[in-house]
Amino acid sequence: MSLEYTHQHMTLFTDLYELTMAQGYFLSGRADQRARFDYFFRNNPFKGGYVLFAGLKDLCQQLTQLRFDEDTLAYLKQLDFNEDFIAYLKDWRFTGNISAVKEGEVVFPLEPILQVEGDLVETQIIESLLLNTLNFESLIATKASRIAHACQGKPFAEFGLRRAQGLGAIQATHAAIVGGAYASSNILASAIHGIPTRGTLAHSWIQQFDSELEAFRAWADLYPDHCVLLVDTYNTLNSGIPHAITVAKELEQKNKKLVAIRLDSGDLAYLSKKARQILDEHGLEDVKIYATNQLDEYLIKSLLDQGAPIDLFGVGTRLVTGHPDGALDGVYKLATRQETPALKISDNFTKVNLPGHKHLFRITDQDGKFYGDAISLASSPTPLNTIYHPYFPEQHTQIHTREQTSLLHVVMEEGKIVAPLATALEAAAYAKERLEKLPPEHRRFDNPHTYKVGITQDLQELRSSIYQKLREQI
Repeated sequence: MSLEYTHQHMTLFTDLYELTMAQGYFLSGRADQRARFDYFFRNNPFKGGYVLFAGLKDLCQQLTQLRFDEDTLAYLKQLDFNEDFIAYLKDWRFTGNISAVKEGEVVFPLEPILQVEGDLVETQIIESLLLNTLNFESLIATKASRIAHACQGKPFAEFGLRRAQGLGAIQATHAAIVGGAYASSNILASAIHGIPTRGTLAHSWIQQFDSELEAFRAWADLYPDHCVLLVDTYNTLNSGIPHAITVAKELEQKNKKLVAIRLDSGDLAYLSKKARQILDEHGLEDVKIYATNQLDEYLIKSLLDQGAPIDLFGVGTRLVTGHPDGALDGVYKLATRQETPALKISDNFTKVNLPGHKHLFRITDQDGKFYGDAISLASSPTPLNTIYHPYFPEQHTQIHTREQTSLLHVVMEEGKIVAPLATALEAAAYAKERLEKLPPEHRRFDNPHTYKVGITQDLQELRSSIYQKLREQI
């Protein structure tokens, strides 16, 4: 038996061991036991100083729709899952609780940025879907925010559909907008998420005509109100730009304007400077220059550092694939079992998780800039007094005189969404606001300063005591 791919089968969008463990909990009488899991990551991607959290809305909406229909149950029976477990799954729904930071929040390693609380079966079943969604979208949103930073206020659009990983392109577009892209060429993603669409034309359009000028004229006749001409099909300076100027003058005779020319190959710094000079000499100062072709934050920064007069950027492959980092290393770790703190130990102490039910606070300085974050137990008295380095407790900081704001908010209760979930554009506005409060030393590309994330003394002592007890049992 095989299944056709549809969203009705998303309960199978998981790793086999998630369902075998869930079945094990059910068959051993543990299905109703309560568990709390933390989602966090250990390292910033791109050798950067932060991560932009994305994917919350997509995740919560998917969780409300998860069902095991007849086809998925039949497939599980084919995989030799227990008949009683299959009968249990027939009426299964996610009924857990989720707390998380807001979509678009600036977050850092080790922080419990999303918490899931529910029974053992449901918290296990959703793990792979949760990690897939949050890791990917947070990676792409972070990449987009770096590109936006490099653009120095100039807009960029996401053009990555044809190079994205399958239908992940829909999530990539959403995340790119959260991170700072102003529009996308991806029509389906734009329709789903209410995102502005943008696009120009391909070289093949121009090649379909007997001459470049004929192709430009045909395009301008069809789209006189938003005409952008691709000028590098044959020869940018000797053909493309002169022909674009001819069409621009013809549009002016119709009280229309050429919006922009697009450069998609060659030395973009040199060509954009020459293009700007030629356009200005012909009184076309308002015509913008659009640049595409394998752009990322480093190339855009280099272009602008060279004084390239580029007005807009189109970024594709290196944005939607998270180049050069293939993934964010987000993990999903058990924090409590039946309200008892749980700990995974390791010979590498940096992989020992933080146990218990926790809160996350943002600490700000007198100028409203982000100073550091504090991870505390839910039972810790507030305001917090001191935070300690997670692995080197001799390093500690007094924070009681600084403003402390809780970052975690309840978004789902008993499987229902109970808080407004930001649209892509709302999350983008929030991300921009939050990034402006992150000191520049954490946003720079080269050797960014490590952001201060600390834990409270009671959390430190809880981890140490559980760790010691577990080591003694080995």
